Amino acid sequence: MSEPHGSGNGDSDDRVSLIEDFGTHIGHAMGWPPMAGRAAGVLMLSVAPMSMAQLQQALDASKGSVSETTRLLMTNGIVERFKEPGSRQFVYRWREDAWLGCLQHQLEQTTELLALADSAEGRGHDQPPAQRARLRTMCEYYTFMVSRLEVLLAEYAAQLDRDLADASHD
Repeated sequence: MSEPHGSGNGDSDDRVSLIEDFGTHIGHAMGWPPMAGRAAGVLMLSVAPMSMAQLQQALDASKGSVSETTRLLMTNGIVERFKEPGSRQFVYRWREDAWLGCLQHQLEQTTELLALADSAEGRGHDQPPAQRARLRTMCEYYTFMVSRLEVLLAEYAAQLDRDLADASHD
């Protein structure tokens, strides 16, 4: 793997090791391929937005693999794609509010599963009692999870706002 773009004068071996840890641990925890975790690490540690070609070089990966990976990271709310002023090519960067984006994505996924649970429970009235109970439990679980994730999202967003306000006063 090449050294991440804009990595400065830091110890390259430590950076590479850290990026590999991202690939192993974030990739595993999130159910992502290791490449996505490595790309997350590269973008988190990059001091400047990176083009597709720069990401390909940093990850030693094909354009198709990097394209698929960046799509996954954008869907998960931690990376953004944009065009810099005066440029015709897209670049990618770690979102400043990446963890908020990640939590928003988790809430969206859980809300989708709640909709499925509601629908399944409504359509499962002809099922035997044990299966109806499973459907009801699924619905209760996702109702609980959505309500808790909404609270977490609001609390975390408020904390970010406080942190930004504090930083602007420094």
